[in-house]
Amino acid sequence: MNARPAADWSALIQPGARDGLGLSVGYALADWRGAIWPPPRALEGRWCRLEALDVGRHGEALFAHLHADEDGANWTYMNQGPFANQGDFLSWLAGVAIGGTAFYYAIVDMGSGAALGLAAYMNVEADAGCLEVGGLHFSAAMRRGRLATEALYLLLRQAFELGFRRCEWRCDAHNAASVRAALRLGFVFECLWRKRRVSKGRNRDAACFSLLDGEWPARGRALEAWLHPANFDRYGAQRRRLAEFAGESG
Repeated sequence: MNARPAADWSALIQPGARDGLGLSVGYALADWRGAIWPPPRALEGRWCRLEALDVGRHGEALFAHLHADEDGANWTYMNQGPFANQGDFLSWLAGVAIGGTAFYYAIVDMGSGAALGLAAYMNVEADAGCLEVGGLHFSAAMRRGRLATEALYLLLRQAFELGFRRCEWRCDAHNAASVRAALRLGFVFECLWRKRRVSKGRNRDAACFSLLDGEWPARGRALEAWLHPANFDRYGAQRRRLAEFAGESG
């Protein structure tokens, strides 16, 4: 990964103030009441719908699509899988669907009605206004297309509408595709957590990115413009790249 933190990391610190002792502190949030926990409602887009994960309704299709890649390459950066059979997969899926500080969605193709991937809000801290967009697993049927981008747009839009101040993106530092996706969406690289965990018997360094509420309006406008039907030909190929719209949106 080529991303590096700013030489002067203090440039990333939010504006501050001075307390009664003259010490530098964060700015006051006098009216802060916390964010709202994501409700279990479907998120509707043009090409996909995010539904609260239901093993009975989504499990079979997810197993088929997420295991269509016979060599299992799309499970390389996942902490689990691939699974030898549908039963083992459904048992794992039932575990992640339970909840806790994470809320999982099935990404459903509006055209076929099939569940093609997974996405989640993770490490939800409503009191702090912070959450992670994670648990991402896109089948080959939705990668590098409108569905994946729209699913992420829907997650980000709802998070900021619910009052979250910060959305995080964390990934294996060797996962170049995930790093590119974070930067494409407008996330800012913050740091590298070295030796963050052991995954499948290997060391895992975690690359950490963030997108803040004040940055979202411009990024949201760019995503909406890119996702507009006029930006795609009849075969679904983009006419203009997201980066072009991002430049116009500030």
